[in-house]
Amino acid sequence: MRARVGLMALEVECPVCGETDDLAGRRNDDYITITCDPAPKKSSRHGGVRCAGRGGSPNSWGSDTAEANPRGVRNKSRGPAAAQACGEGTCRVRSARNGAMAIGVLTAGGDCPGLNAAIRAVVTRLAAEGVDVVGIEKGWKGLMDGITRPLDRDAVRGIVARGGTILGTSRIDPFVHGNGYPSVARTVEEEGIEAVVVLGGDGTLRTAARLAREGDLRIVGLPKTIDNDIAGTDVSLGFHTAVQIVVDAIDRLTTTAESHDRIMVVEVMGRTAGWIATCSGIAGGAEAIIVPEAPTEYQELAAHLTRRHSAGHDYSLVVVAEGAPAPSGEVSTTGLDSFGFELLGGVGREVARELEIRTGYEARVMTLGYLQRGGTPTAYDRLLGTRFGIRAAELALDGATGVMVALRGNDVATIVMEEVVSEVRVLDPVLLEEAAWFLA
Repeated sequence: MRARVGLMALEVECPVCGETDDLAGRRNDDYITITCDPAPKKSSRHGGVRCAGRGGSPNSWGSDTAEANPRGVRNKSRGPAAAQACGEGTCRVRSARNGAMAIGVLTAGGDCPGLNAAIRAVVTRLAAEGVDVVGIEKGWKGLMDGITRPLDRDAVRGIVARGGTILGTSRIDPFVHGNGYPSVARTVEEEGIEAVVVLGGDGTLRTAARLAREGDLRIVGLPKTIDNDIAGTDVSLGFHTAVQIVVDAIDRLTTTAESHDRIMVVEVMGRTAGWIATCSGIAGGAEAIIVPEAPTEYQELAAHLTRRHSAGHDYSLVVVAEGAPAPSGEVSTTGLDSFGFELLGGVGREVARELEIRTGYEARVMTLGYLQRGGTPTAYDRLLGTRFGIRAAELALDGATGVMVALRGNDVATIVMEEVVSEVRVLDPVLLEEAAWFLA
């Protein structure tokens, strides 16, 4: 199939012989018979090939395509038309959904606030162009197992303020838990998906970049992670809300800490980057910030906290990133999850114990954990998700692949995924220098 008039195709072309027919007045899923030249003149990646002259039944969408379509069949049942052609005799072209192409959208990896705002923007922008949107549920698992549902404008109304993701997510990876692109090819073909907008963190975007490189599928990435560690973008979706949640918690912990002359240690997420710890520590008025990017001298820190308490200050707040080395020098983990990924966490307890021994003051730990990923997104993340989603949808419409939207200053830019997914965006040292003026 080849659409002749933009997305709202009025004419289809057999992918093998080039004969055309008019779609005017046809219903969705009508079959159009085209008499083909027995000698194939051209091939197309858009549409499967069935040989009516080779005994294929009218409803069988065959895979005998080596001669006409060497790159393999893609059943465009959601595309401008789904073509069955063989180059011998009669080809039947099935029209579908008024000629609209199909673009998928999925969220993979950890959830974060703002995802639904981004999904809403992607769907709304694509629907405005008459494009069918395939919602892929449970992340890459949905693309591997065919767990999808259609998304239209009505399906995404009222979700901009909702946390989590209406599509669900998982940590399944087609290259780790499958055999790469072939693991998702069946769903791509059956749904007629031409491109996928992938909302993910660094691991998801690495997988997306690889699929774009190795598979017959266009990919547009959208950076989301509360960790803010995706290279190439100044801010990742979800980070702002996570910082606000931590600051709110610090504000509440301050009142109980000062009532008991305690050191309160707050452990936050961030994996191997200290963005959440540093930004929330500055905004929350912490006396110390411990991050993976900078060494911590515990003897010196304990001395500072002791002088602070001796001067009449009845509490101290210490914010520690989950990926920061413990006083022993080792990164604290709690084992592996069910998919074999390392679970960071526990450093807060070790820091509290060390400071309690060195200062003689009671030290308590608050591990915020998944609170940072849940709840209502801030206005900033709703706006950022909306802007990212609109731009990602437009890139998919334009035929782009292997690219990611990114925030550069106040502008939404487009960057090549391969250039950014190979590295982690570590904390800007300038932030630590600015924080040092306020630390114990």
